[in-house]
Amino acid sequence: MKRSCVYFIYALVLFASCSKSTRPEGALTPQQQAEMAKDRERAEAAAKAAGYFEIPATDRPEEIVYHLAYSLLYSEPHEQAEWVAYVLTAERTSNTYKRKNDFRTDPEVASGSATHADYKGSGYHRGHLAPSADMGWSPEVQSESFYYSNMSPQVPACNTGIWSKLEKQVRDWAVEYDTIFVVTGPVLTNGLPAIGPGGVAVPEFYYKVILHNSLPAPKGIGFIVPNARSKAHVSAFAVPIDSVESVTGIDFFPLLPAESEEIESEKCLPCWKWNSPDGVDFGTE
Repeated sequence: MKRSCVYFIYALVLFASCSKSTRPEGALTPQQQAEMAKDRERAEAAAKAAGYFEIPATDRPEEIVYHLAYSLLYSEPHEQAEWVAYVLTAERTSNTYKRKNDFRTDPEVASGSATHADYKGSGYHRGHLAPSADMGWSPEVQSESFYYSNMSPQVPACNTGIWSKLEKQVRDWAVEYDTIFVVTGPVLTNGLPAIGPGGVAVPEFYYKVILHNSLPAPKGIGFIVPNARSKAHVSAFAVPIDSVESVTGIDFFPLLPAESEEIESEKCLPCWKWNSPDGVDFGTE
C-alpha cells in the first residue's frame, strides 16, 4: 500500500474519532432533540386544549383543529371528525348570516379532509356535525361550518328529520339556559361501509352530549341517534353522558369538577325543557 494512501486512511480515522469527541458528555442526539421538541409541542397543545372547557380528553392534543367557533379531532381512517366541540350561547343562535353551501376541504387538517368527490353521487347528505344554524352569528363562522371536516354521510331522512330536530332542541336550550357546551360526532367503529375515493365511513349512529354548567344545579345529557329515518321524539334517544362515553370511547368534559361528575351518569329528562314535535313546550323543569 502506498504511503499516501496510508496517511489518508489515518486521517479519516482521526476525523471520525474527533467528531465523536466534540459532543459534550450527556448531550442529546439529534433524534433525542427531535423527540423533546415533539414532547414540548404536545405539552403546549395539551395546555391550549385545557383552556377550552368543551374539549374532550385526548392523547393527540397536537392534532386538534381550532376554527373560529368550533374545534375538532379528525379521524383519518374514517375521513371525518371523531368529535366537534363548541360553546353555544343564546346570542349565537341569532342565525343572522344564512348558509351559502360553500362546501370545501378543510385546509387545517394536516392529513387532508374529505372532498366533493367523496360525496358526489353517493346518495348521502353532507350532514353537519356542528350545525350551520348554530354558526349564523358571523359570516366567517358560517362559512367555516361548511368544511368537509365538519361533515358526515347521513341518510337524507336522518339529516332533515330526527337529526335536524335534535339540533333545533339544542338551540332552544341555548336560548333557555344562555350558555351550553356541545360535543357532537359520529360513532366510529371498524368495518363501517364507506363512500367515495377517499373512503369516507358511513356511521350507523351519531351522538351529542350537552352540558349546562351553571350553579347551583349543573346538568348534562347525551343522545345516541341512528343514521336512519325516525318518527320518535328526540327525548327517546336521550341517554346519560356516561353511555355515550362507553359507546365512543371518548372522555367528555374532563375539566368538570369531581363533585359534579355524577351528572354524567344521570338521565334526568325532567331537568330539561323539551319541545314537542310541533314546537310547543311539553316538558317540565
